[in-house]
Amino acid sequence: MRVLINGNELNVEVLGGERPGAPTLIAHHGAPGLGSLAEPRATFGRLADAYRVIVFDARGSGASEGREPYTHEQWVADVDGLREWAGAERIVMAGGSYGGFIAMEYAIAHPERVSALVLRDTAADNSNQELALANALASARVAIDRAKLDRIMSGTVRDDDDLRDCWREILPLYDHDYDPAKVGERVDATPYRYRTHNHAFAVNQPNYDIKHLLLRITAPALVTVGRHDWITPVSCSETIAGLIPDAKLVVFENSGHSPQVEEAGLFEATVRDFLTETAIS
Repeated sequence: MRVLINGNELNVEVLGGERPGAPTLIAHHGAPGLGSLAEPRATFGRLADAYRVIVFDARGSGASEGREPYTHEQWVADVDGLREWAGAERIVMAGGSYGGFIAMEYAIAHPERVSALVLRDTAADNSNQELALANALASARVAIDRAKLDRIMSGTVRDDDDLRDCWREILPLYDHDYDPAKVGERVDATPYRYRTHNHAFAVNQPNYDIKHLLLRITAPALVTVGRHDWITPVSCSETIAGLIPDAKLVVFENSGHSPQVEEAGLFEATVRDFLTETAIS
């Protein structure tokens, strides 16, 4: 459905919530300009038996309208607009990868609105960039085109076609178990919005550092990460879990950047158990 939030139409899906009083979970996808609601729908749609799950294409991504600005502050405001639209006093806030940036910043800005925080393969600053670059260039799986890697990581891709080519170049790095056919499927399924991507990585990312703000998060937090994540390594999640006052770190041993896909059953069980333990049910 199309929902007008803060003057910008968002593509939104609501899953479950038939049970009266079901808690609301809002999940933010990663990769601005590349991500969409498809990933959080597949991940958190499994919880729709117990929760009202809201997934959406963020401003400038997927099928949503792309009115600027593409800032963290605006994306956080859009999440709160969705919460208000849904009529939820408090929410479970979830986010993976870049979506984790927004999830954490939402929990920092609106601690009274967050009952629990679920993070996946994310970071609290941009210090992972150099390590990610080294991991990519050292990969024995594929020989990475350095120019394409630099363009996608620095937010200097030329157009949607170039973003597609650069995305294809680095996708083999993401999963613990490499399947070339799945890489091709993901390339074809991705909605490309290069202007959003460029702003996120050329403007937002260089100034991103919220480590000193994480102590403001009052909700219990589940911090998950794949052991073999090349781009937001385990050390990033260890930092987050060490700085959020009430955080639990879970490392998925047989996953790269996407344990919600590579170890889907275990990931679902981990999230369910965490939310049950924190009495969010």
